[in-house]
Amino acid sequence: MEYFNIIKSLHIIFVITWFAGLFYVPRLFIYFIEAHQKKNDEKKILTDQLIVMIERLWYLITWPSSILALIFGFWMLILVPAWIYENWMIAKLFFVLILVIYHLKTHYIVKEFKLGVLKYSSDFMRIWNEVTSVILVSIVFLVVLKNNINWLNFTVGSLLFILLILVLIKIYKRFRT
Repeated sequence: MEYFNIIKSLHIIFVITWFAGLFYVPRLFIYFIEAHQKKNDEKKILTDQLIVMIERLWYLITWPSSILALIFGFWMLILVPAWIYENWMIAKLFFVLILVIYHLKTHYIVKEFKLGVLKYSSDFMRIWNEVTSVILVSIVFLVVLKNNINWLNFTVGSLLFILLILVLIKIYKRFRT
């Protein structure tokens, strides 16, 4: 059992660092996009520095953390294979799949920014940044409540949480401009 708890602890640690990267990289994207609106000298200094920060965070923390979180997570499933038949685990794995897709799309954006390609607005990136929050909240509730979860309440609560985030982004945008 102690062996399992070590694997579980390592999984939690790397999930936390993975999410830290996923929370901060889109914030750096926002700064990068807004730096492109500055005058030439300031623009060059800021964008060069932000690319360095994005790459270091992405390749030295976020990617390794994602790989290790997934390895230790699947290792726990190997140790407790009955979990794969539990509704909460099936739902969690669905959100993990969404998280991996989100991670890969964010990786694609990192590569675009490095090439100087800006397809997105800072407003879009503010919403993109909150996708991580929705996934995190969903996974935490599933893991903590397990099969004691009321699926209707979970779905309605998730939708209300998403709506709240969108409203807060709109309110923030009004104060910002």
